Amino acid sequence: MGHQAASSTAVTYALLLLCAIHHCFAYELKANRTALLSVDASPESGHETPDTLFGIFFEEINHAGAGGLWAELVSNRGFEAGGTNTPSNINPWSIIGNESFIYVSTDTTSCFERNKVALRMDVLCDSEGSVICPPDGVGIYNPGYWGMNIEQGKTYKVILHVRSSEAVNISVSLTSSDGLQKLASTNMLAAASDVSNWTKMEFQLQSEGTNRSSRLQLTTTNKGVIWFDQVSVMPLDTYKGHGFRKELASMLADLKPRFMRFPGGTFVEGIWLRNAFRWKSTIGPWEERPGHFGDVWQYWTDDGLGYFELLQLAEDLGASPVWVINNGISRNDEVDTSDILPFVQEILDSIEFARGSPNSTWGSARAAMGHTEPFQLNYVAIGNEDCGLKYYRGNYLKFYYAIKAAYPDINVISNCDGSSRQLDHPADLYDFHIYTSASNMFSSNRKFDGTSRTGPKAFVSEYAVTGSDAGTGSLLAALAEAGFLIGLERNSDVVEMASYAPLFVNANDRRWNPDAIVFNSWQQYGTPSYWMQHFFKESSGATRHPTTIQTNASISLVASAITWQSLEDNSSYLKIKIVNFGNDTVNLNISVSGLQNALNSGGSTKTILTSTNLKDENSFTEPNKVVPVQTSLPNAGTQMDVAISPHSITSFDLSLAQAEYRSAI
Repeated sequence: MGHQAASSTAVTYALLLLCAIHHCFAYELKANRTALLSVDASPESGHETPDTLFGIFFEEINHAGAGGLWAELVSNRGFEAGGTNTPSNINPWSIIGNESFIYVSTDTTSCFERNKVALRMDVLCDSEGSVICPPDGVGIYNPGYWGMNIEQGKTYKVILHVRSSEAVNISVSLTSSDGLQKLASTNMLAAASDVSNWTKMEFQLQSEGTNRSSRLQLTTTNKGVIWFDQVSVMPLDTYKGHGFRKELASMLADLKPRFMRFPGGTFVEGIWLRNAFRWKSTIGPWEERPGHFGDVWQYWTDDGLGYFELLQLAEDLGASPVWVINNGISRNDEVDTSDILPFVQEILDSIEFARGSPNSTWGSARAAMGHTEPFQLNYVAIGNEDCGLKYYRGNYLKFYYAIKAAYPDINVISNCDGSSRQLDHPADLYDFHIYTSASNMFSSNRKFDGTSRTGPKAFVSEYAVTGSDAGTGSLLAALAEAGFLIGLERNSDVVEMASYAPLFVNANDRRWNPDAIVFNSWQQYGTPSYWMQHFFKESSGATRHPTTIQTNASISLVASAITWQSLEDNSSYLKIKIVNFGNDTVNLNISVSGLQNALNSGGSTKTILTSTNLKDENSFTEPNKVVPVQTSLPNAGTQMDVAISPHSITSFDLSLAQAEYRSAI
């Protein structure tokens, strides 16, 4: 539409105006479905958003790490999951061959001091004599986490530790789940003198086929006793070579997260403190990590994805790490403040591990793991959802003052909500969690409008629509969350950071619904809530501009506007985001004033996320059912008449011309 028609439309809106909804407040449309969106893009009206406004939150839940983001294919690789008392359960390891051929047990003869359990395999048959082994041998196999994804042409590193008093001839194979299809194999031959003590063996196997539910087999046809411990299979091709499953890590990178909160959540606390995440047990050589049972989400982790690896992932993603620490509190037990100092020292050590000189005690431990330079750790959250518990405040203050004394630049995050009233203790940020229905989430876009503009900033570290509105990840949930995020964007002077939760779910172990990314051993897809976050990935460190919606009726519409610059080619854009939470199309006139740069004739786009049904979800069979669709916007202008579809998120990215340089001479 041309300028003359647009001006006429604006006059019509002025005559019909019965209400003005400033700062993109939301109401339900009941009359004529028309509205005017005014954007003040003048430099003096703009406000810089925090560089860390939107990021991600990783928690070990739903087998997000073990059997997911961490690319280790062997489950229970150290035989520790069954506990320290032997004999123990070796699940999911299983035996190949009947009990007349093989007997398998566990004992505590491992060479690793922190995980003494090893597997003992008594082979009762032989290649000759009275009890002949089957042609393919007997032994053990590991199916990984609901099947290993072994792909043709790819190479896998196999590491195992072995001991025997006799010579060994062991077939190390990657096979189909029934063992009939051999994808890759090698023979491990060793004289008795070579394996009389625990010996590390390492192989690279290139697969000759693809099987999505494969297993690792260790078999032999020779009689004798063989011990195994710390058995690993990892693909060589991982994200940036650091051990992360490439497809899953790439989906995180595509969100351009500015921070990464980890490792929990309640995973940090434990139901009991004895099962809490202890960072010192998760660093150093993987073979020496004892692993632990996460009693909150009810599964064992070998802790290959430990404190160091999570710091590394944050660095690989270009995200600031946010380290959530245990403050001596679990769901069921608490450490008295008078006894908390050893826990405080534990966390000071963790910060030194991340930030310390390679010559420091814990900085040297980091350097020994291959990262000489310090990590950029600037955020520490003290506890998780612990505010109000008996010893939280006392413990918090001990941690706060100790951290500030040693590292005054670190931002300390309190568990207590400061959005409605002032905190009674010092903090740089406060944690805010919201899990609710779609209607409540959408209405919460005004949550921080009345928050005090002084004092600690909000860290909305966990938000999601849950319950029947969400299913396992619906369009309805994504729409409501987008409306909420627009409110956070508008209030980014008091909201510093925000992240969705949970991030991952292995489809074989849904402990929580919904989640942003769903995967199994070989597939993955984003839920609508994952794709919704793509609309906000340019909002961190952008310039926010005021918006006003005017209408002759109330509408379920929220909007925001930012200018941002692409790091790839330095192109600049004015991004206008609109969420229509209502049932009707809104005929919207967009009026932009105050732009310093002209609009380019090309390069502008429109992106929309919607579907035919509010409860539509993505799935392995239809991974792209609800995904953003981008089209070119050839008629981009400062005055536009557009139709905003019902139940949709729409973004207009208007390409801005580079400012002309004028010499002062």
